Amino acid sequence: MRHPPRSVLLAVTGAVALVGAALVPVVSASGATPACTVQYTVTSQWDTGFQGSVTITNNMAALSSWSLSFDFPSGQKVTQGWNGRWSQSGTTVTAANESWNGSLGTGASVSAGFLGSWSGSNAVPSAFKLNGTTCNADAEPTPTPTPTGPPATGSAPALHVSGTRLVDAGGAPHRLLGVNRSGGEFMCVQGYGIWDGPVDDAAIKAIADWKANAVRIPLNEECWLGLSNVKPEYAGAHYIDAVKDLVARVESYGMTPILELHWSYGQYTGNSAGCSDVHATCQKPMPDAQYSPSFWSSVAGTFKDDPAAVFDLFNEPYPDRATSTTTQAWECWRDGGTCPGIGYPVAGMQDLVNSVRGAGARNVIMIGGLAYSNDLGQWLTYEPTDPAGNLVAAYHVYNFNTCSTESCWNSTLAPVAAKVPLVAGEIGENTCSHAFVDQVMKWFDDRGLSYLGWTWNTWDCSSGPSLISDYDGTPTAYGAGLHDHLEALNP
Repeated sequence: MRHPPRSVLLAVTGAVALVGAALVPVVSASGATPACTVQYTVTSQWDTGFQGSVTITNNMAALSSWSLSFDFPSGQKVTQGWNGRWSQSGTTVTAANESWNGSLGTGASVSAGFLGSWSGSNAVPSAFKLNGTTCNADAEPTPTPTPTGPPATGSAPALHVSGTRLVDAGGAPHRLLGVNRSGGEFMCVQGYGIWDGPVDDAAIKAIADWKANAVRIPLNEECWLGLSNVKPEYAGAHYIDAVKDLVARVESYGMTPILELHWSYGQYTGNSAGCSDVHATCQKPMPDAQYSPSFWSSVAGTFKDDPAAVFDLFNEPYPDRATSTTTQAWECWRDGGTCPGIGYPVAGMQDLVNSVRGAGARNVIMIGGLAYSNDLGQWLTYEPTDPAGNLVAAYHVYNFNTCSTESCWNSTLAPVAAKVPLVAGEIGENTCSHAFVDQVMKWFDDRGLSYLGWTWNTWDCSSGPSLISDYDGTPTAYGAGLHDHLEALNP
């Protein structure tokens, strides 16, 4: 799926809230309730960065606007924020309300989140002011929280291919039914962070509470490989550690992580180009020979001992938009090399399968077809060779795609599903409703096949589309279709 313009994302990420339960007002040593209370939390932390949140409770008269200020004691810097207008001058940080969340009644709470950088120590601020009034007065200062890893409460099933099905270690069929969690493909290369919104324990639990059992995680090859055009705090080891942590969280809730190469290197300015940039800042027609094999060799080496992790080689190939014939497009898709209409050396799907297997990984591999993974017409003819026998055909479908009808699914998808496992890695619609995805899910349900909704992000549904309006799992009108359906399948 293509993404909304960055201007749209900036507008809607302001609506991302790390909202928890309302705070119980702090009672001071004198027995009085402070005029306001602030709970400051570090939700995750890595070598030079961290994610934090503040929850403000107003115990004064109702406010029509609010501004929270505090000082970082250890030189920390805010790099990005949401649910408020964040700024910093020296050590002083200010978070002011957005136009839509300025009203704060007596006893009401509001939460805002941010990403920050630190060096040496990451001490917690000790004093907060709301509209100039000191909060937490006479109360004990909030202790420095210890960032915690994912809860070791569960594990995801080890998967492999058996005939036309994905099965677990015991041989039982296993469908992948879940969501996409976008952000890791674009935030890092745009210099804003690693994830778009929270990926802490509460955020992943919210996905599991939808009865999802799989999360597809789009990635960026330049960020993973730590190339020089990406800010170092969001690249290389920092990026890899963040991905490993998210995978562990997903698996701790029994869900399958699907690691997917979404944005890659290579300049393409031809038909349907997403951008003219050589860097991995948009969807390219094919993976590049320069970096994509190295990306997959590294990812596979990192997760080769985790049979629960699934690899999705390339988000949405579209060499058919560049070449003059369908045969040329499928040959480019499988074999790579010098492809007509594409100005950079291409890594074919066989090259990437070889990279994964060469790293010693036997994990399940998903491979999408042509036309943004919407065309599987000759997938079986050009299927790469896999010594592990663990290949899965990947398919994407939206209401605006060419192959978006039951007749097309019967003629092109059913023959593929009769030979190999079939997973719809992305399903969705831009109508802000769910009539189309309801049809898709029924067709796949009737055949015992897998699907994942795009996307678990709080964007506008018509430009995203987005399954949720809040990271607590509140579904949009569109997302209600998948939410209700998964719950019906797993009451």
